[in-house]
Amino acid sequence: MTEDAPGSPGISGRRSLRPLGGVLAAMAVSLTGTRISAVALPWFVLVTTGSATQTGLVAFFEMTPYVLVKAFTGPLVDRTGPRAVSWTTDLASAAAAAAIPLLHALELLSFPLLLALVALIGAARGPGDLAKEVMVPEAAERGGAPLERAIGLAGATERLAATLGPAAGGSLVALLGPLTGLAVNAGCFALGSVIIGLTLPRGMGHAAEEAPSRSGETEPGYWRRLGEGFTFLRGEPLLVTVIVMAGITNLLDAAFTTVLLPVWARESGHGPAAIGLLGSVKGATAIAGSLIAAMAAHRLPRRVVVLAGFLLAGAPRFLILAVDAPLAAVVAVFAVGGFGAGFINPVLGAVLVERVPRRLLGRVNALGDSLAWAGIPLGGLFAGAAVAAAGLGPVLIVCGTVYFLTTNLAGLRPEWREMDRPGGPKMVKRLPEQGASPGGVDSAT
Repeated sequence: MTEDAPGSPGISGRRSLRPLGGVLAAMAVSLTGTRISAVALPWFVLVTTGSATQTGLVAFFEMTPYVLVKAFTGPLVDRTGPRAVSWTTDLASAAAAAAIPLLHALELLSFPLLLALVALIGAARGPGDLAKEVMVPEAAERGGAPLERAIGLAGATERLAATLGPAAGGSLVALLGPLTGLAVNAGCFALGSVIIGLTLPRGMGHAAEEAPSRSGETEPGYWRRLGEGFTFLRGEPLLVTVIVMAGITNLLDAAFTTVLLPVWARESGHGPAAIGLLGSVKGATAIAGSLIAAMAAHRLPRRVVVLAGFLLAGAPRFLILAVDAPLAAVVAVFAVGGFGAGFINPVLGAVLVERVPRRLLGRVNALGDSLAWAGIPLGGLFAGAAVAAAGLGPVLIVCGTVYFLTTNLAGLRPEWREMDRPGGPKMVKRLPEQGASPGGVDSAT
């Protein structure tokens, strides 16, 4: 940067890893709570209602507000600042999550009220997740860390949550019941809010600077800001292809996590502990993959890495459950799949971050994530209805086949050749005009 600004390390030039550590810590605790809830909430609905359809409906009511609200809060995050958005939305999520076990204990929790509460959690969690993602590039800049490495560490943090969360969730549900897991989820949201609100350096996480306006022009309003994000995204064919592919795979992942895996655990007799075990094994190997990707992925051909990661992490999970294999074989497949999945987000994150200017980061990140996650609310709904109509085995086979075809056909698209060519030089020419530095968009895969 050429001048001292709220996002710079200061005139003295001193740099500290504290900002990046604070953001990653907040991400870790909030994502861990979410992963605990991902085991506890479906199991709670499944054992209290016995209905796979209602289990999928709860997932739909949580993820639909998540996607919609996240899509439209990009301009708010850019203008208000991600720090304020993060800690306030985490508090709202904590309150809604705590209300579920409390109302159930008071025998006041009806199914419509449960749907309303999970919808509130999703609506608050979307902007909160977005705000933390937006602060990663600024934290990396303040600490003097390479952007790719910061993204890799953020991916490793997500994978760590994916390891600890299911293990804790499965254990809590098996030993103390699903409502305990939901209460712990509320505590994790509250802790994440405290970390963001109290431990980050002053001046961090403020509103992004807009490009200088022309003489006589008024400051752009909300819809114009949102439109700028759409316009930028539409002009990036590679990003559009990645988002479409992620939208399909995320739908299938949601179907797997919220309905197919819990139903398999119940029908196989392995129970919630198996869900926690599989999630933890997958998360542990994904951490190894993410760390290796953070250190070495920039030396590898990106297209090969991404497609190989999807090949290992996608279809095999579905197919191994469909053939009623021993638990040891299932664990092995999840372990290999987790390692492959660990390479996907660091590589895609680096590709995406090269193309997004800082001033548009909140908007483009929100729109990209929301479009990529658009199928997630439908995943549980579709899976619940499909299992009720056709049974678990056929649904697993169909989902695995679609997953395989989607990722491989996307890799044949001509714009995917751009993935192996760094996008940074193209952005260097545009950035001085926009008064910003590169930002990023996270993949939800």
